[in-house]
This record gives sequence, C-alpha cells and structure tokens, in this order.
Amino acid sequence: MTTYAIGDLQGCHAEFVELLERIDFDPRHDRLWLAGDLVNRGPASLACLREVRALGEAAITVLGNHDLHLLAVARGGGRLNRKDTLAAILDAPDRDALLDWLQSRPLLVRQAFDGQGDTVMTHAGLLPQWTQDEAAGFAAEVEARLGGECSGSFLERMYGNAPACWKASLEGIERLRAIVNVLTRMRFIDAGGCLDFSAKEGLDSAPPGFAPWFRYPRGDDLRLVFGHWAALEGRAEGAQVRAEALDTGCVWGGTLTALNLSSGERIDVPSHQRR
Repeated sequence: MTTYAIGDLQGCHAEFVELLERIDFDPRHDRLWLAGDLVNRGPASLACLREVRALGEAAITVLGNHDLHLLAVARGGGRLNRKDTLAAILDAPDRDALLDWLQSRPLLVRQAFDGQGDTVMTHAGLLPQWTQDEAAGFAAEVEARLGGECSGSFLERMYGNAPACWKASLEGIERLRAIVNVLTRMRFIDAGGCLDFSAKEGLDSAPPGFAPWFRYPRGDDLRLVFGHWAALEGRAEGAQVRAEALDTGCVWGGTLTALNLSSGERIDVPSHQRR
C-alpha cells in the first residue's frame, strides 16, 4: 500500500484524474491524503467533491479555507464572492449529501510512515509553539463544533482576523477562530506566533518582523505536509522544520503535485488552466 499526499485541487478535476492515472492509484490498496481546498476558483469544483467522496476510505482530506467558505455560504449565512466558482455545488441535486460529507472532514491528520517518522498534514501548517498532540486537540475542538447542533452559528462567525495571536486562555468563538486561522489561513508569523493576514505572495512579501511559519524551529522532528500557499511553488525554502509544500498552483496554471509519503518522491501533472 502506498499513501500519496496531493496539493490543493481547487476545482481542477481533469488534472486530478490525470494525476491519479500517473501514479497508478488503486483505491483497493493505495491511500490519498488531500491537503484541503478541494473547491473554488477552478472550473469543476462539483466534480472534485464527487470524485473524492466516491473514493470512500481510500481518501482523507483536511478542510481548507475555501472548503470552509463553501460551508459558510451554504449553511452559515455567508455570501459568494465575485471570483467564487461554487454555484454548481449549491445548485446540485446531491448538494446536502456533499456538504454533510465535507463538513465532517478533519482539520488535521497524522500518521507515522516508515523511514519518515511522524507526519502531520493540515491545510496551512502548524504553529511552532504547538506540539502535535496539542494541535490535534485544538483541531478536534473545531471539528466537534462543526459536527454539533450549533454549527450554523459557528460558520457564520468563524472568519475574521482577530485574535491574530494564539493564547491558550482564549475561549469561545475567539478560540475557535484562532485555531481555524492557524490551520487554514496561516502564512507569515512573528516570533511570538502572531499571524499576518495582509501578505499572500512569495517569501519576499513578508512584512517587517514576520517570516514564513516553517522558518521557526520546533522542539521535535515532525514532518509537516501542507498546501494553501501557491506562491511557494512547492518549495519551503529556508525551512527550519521538515516541511513539504504541496500547493503548486494548479488552478493558476502551475501543476498538480502528489508526494509519496514513504519514499518522498514527487509526481506532478501540468495544469489545464491559463496562467
């Protein structure tokens, strides 16, 4: 059995099918880890959702910020943005089944792989101040709220840039929002673990006093697999941790990338989208 981690699909269904063929993926034996953002911006978000859901236990996906945005629009009173490509999902006859499935996905997965040690995947990364056990517990807090009776009110209040700094003493919606922001939106942080939400481009766009989260050392040898940051083009340059960047910008005309989580081999297919 081989497990592959694949970067952000964002509605690039044709490339996803091509990549599965390229790695000779067999759902009877192999497994997929998907780094979140299955939907939005690309041309076939509905097909991506249906394809991944149909793989059943052969595929594990973590929630990304675009996945949560879809849930917020559908079930939390949120509004579509001008560039969203989510209408086909919202109008689909199997809409509720797809949204129920998506809403039950985790924010973090972890496993030990031979020769690679412990591996954690989230959409955006992991604060260096969090141990993997703490991070799993924090993710579970959000997952419990998404699966609870008050999920609609949570989705309505989920997004916002405050608080930008994580504190263990945070409570209520501020605590849950801070966890969501770390796991699905983080790029640049300062030495204290405060997030910057203004810079979204490459490493040279870091605001003064901030650096990519993976340039801060950790107290363990955890391998961190993440998507979210297409401008990195799959390279976590200057990393002080074992970081594997998987978002290679398929929806922006780059590639779609799969990482063999045992061997470390990368396989990619070119995008069908215009740059």
